[in-house]
Amino acid sequence: MASFAYSAINAQGMETSGEITAPDLAGAREQLRLKGLLADSLREISGADGEGAGLKLGNNKVKAKSLQVFSRQFATMIEAGLNVVGSLVILEQQTDDPALAGVVRQLRSDVEGGLLLSEAMVKHPRVFSRLYVAMVEAGEAAGILDIVLDRVAFQIEKQEGIRRRIKSAMVYPTMVMIFATLVLIGMLLFLVPIFQGIFKTLNGQLPTLTQYVVMASNTLKSAPYLLLLIPLGVWGFFRWKRTEAGRKQWDRIKLRAPLKIGEAVRKVTMARFSRTLSTLVAAGVDIIKALEITGQTAGNWVVEEALAGVRQKVHEGVPIAQPLIENPVFPPMVSQMVKIGEETGELEKMLTKIADFYEEEVDAAVSSLTSIIEPLMMIGVGIMVGIILIAMYLPMFKMLHLVSQS
Repeated sequence: MASFAYSAINAQGMETSGEITAPDLAGAREQLRLKGLLADSLREISGADGEGAGLKLGNNKVKAKSLQVFSRQFATMIEAGLNVVGSLVILEQQTDDPALAGVVRQLRSDVEGGLLLSEAMVKHPRVFSRLYVAMVEAGEAAGILDIVLDRVAFQIEKQEGIRRRIKSAMVYPTMVMIFATLVLIGMLLFLVPIFQGIFKTLNGQLPTLTQYVVMASNTLKSAPYLLLLIPLGVWGFFRWKRTEAGRKQWDRIKLRAPLKIGEAVRKVTMARFSRTLSTLVAAGVDIIKALEITGQTAGNWVVEEALAGVRQKVHEGVPIAQPLIENPVFPPMVSQMVKIGEETGELEKMLTKIADFYEEEVDAAVSSLTSIIEPLMMIGVGIMVGIILIAMYLPMFKMLHLVSQS
């Protein structure tokens, strides 16, 4: 398929321009004719300007906030009676995100070329998730695209709200750790050598703790490249976490982490699972497909595996609640409320209630976690600095004796 830039005249005699996708020039003219347009000029866009550029734009990072605003505005325009192409034209012009504007331009071109909106979105997997595409597909099939887009915007808003709360809670501990590391390195490189010179002139035997600190200082001074081990270690950890085996192991560790960290992770995962499944069920997505998409977007491999088992059981005719009850990953409240929702025919409503509950619990868990981590971080910083200071001042008790002998 090639892309063509066109300038054409519509039935009212107005001139319009845009892009269209077709196998060849004749096909592009035929598509314009079917749209009631008479081609005035038609030229093929080169690979650098057309398909290649579209792929490049599709791989750019689009902010979640921009995608949320795009979805909300899209829903408003569809509800007001605008068609998909007309809405995309307006959205392309008014978006402030250049990456999203490029993606919208490609969407408009593909839809004008005869693709469904969901089919066009599939070409941009880094912008539109599986959940997003499935929701749009269901909305197109049921004729409720505006409602579905509004739900997607709400889903993005909720997920971003949780992510922001977690990030804000981690800012302080992260800054404390960075500060403590820099202080430790500074003391080993600059403070300890001063004391070391004093001790050498006095020819005294240093305490064991002081000897260890001096040894660490000498090692760091003679081989400063060892400091690279810190960023390399961080880089290696994230690289390991991106592997399949690393992701599985890390997701298990997160759920079992002490100091209420595992509990907070579980609540975040349950909130995401409930909100996603509720959104898909409300959009009319088949329950098997809804469970599959929910598992893929759960954000934790353990929950993803559990939902794969749930999907298999449901495919065999078992109610959703039964495998949830049997799997310890899901809290009893989740499985029981899902069971009530199935029995009363209000599964979507119950899942929404679960999501609302756990989103509130996430706030409480993050606050509790912060109140625990902050004093622990301060204690850790105090211990690191205190060890060095104590090691440096221990010989002071001997210094008067050494000075009197010298």
